[in-house]
Amino acid sequence: MVRPAPSFVYWPLLTRDSKGNPDIPYSAYIVLRSGRAGSRSFLNEIRRTIWAVNPNLPITDVRAVGDIYRQSMSRTSFTLVLLLLAGAMALVLSTIGIYGVISYSVTQRTREMGIRIALGATQSELKLMFVRHGLLLGAIGVAAGLPAASGLARLMAAILFEISPLDPATYGAVSLALLAAAVLASCLPASKVTAVDPVVALRAE
Repeated sequence: MVRPAPSFVYWPLLTRDSKGNPDIPYSAYIVLRSGRAGSRSFLNEIRRTIWAVNPNLPITDVRAVGDIYRQSMSRTSFTLVLLLLAGAMALVLSTIGIYGVISYSVTQRTREMGIRIALGATQSELKLMFVRHGLLLGAIGVAAGLPAASGLARLMAAILFEISPLDPATYGAVSLALLAAAVLASCLPASKVTAVDPVVALRAE
């Protein structure tokens, strides 16, 4: 079976020194396109072919296009990873903050919970009341954060790829995730309502 020869582009490139003067006038880059690009066997085959013509030709700076692309995107990738970590930490801190607010609210309203239970309120109704409170806090935070996020996203347009700074799907998904985190942070403190003894609660100051 005859293997088709890889297509290639001969691209002469004159190198210049810091003053703009030609440094090595006979240097050139050769770009090869092949499915075997990046493999050690393909590199050795290229070297043998070139040295068969002229064994004195130096072959340096051999890199795959994927390596060049990853190197050019390394700074952007690092920035995006830092932004991802910052966003994750903000989500965790906001979840902890909502949990603390709801938990403190449950503690401060122990007497009220006892009165509500004594008047016939069910545990599920009391839980739902605190979950709604946490969801309201989350909704306020989302409403306040969306304008700020849209303004900051415009500044990040240079590092975004195939996505608009005002992508509605992204904003919707993030908003739903924040609201879900608010509900999750409210569920655990709300479950403390089931442990409230009406008699003890009515005696609480």
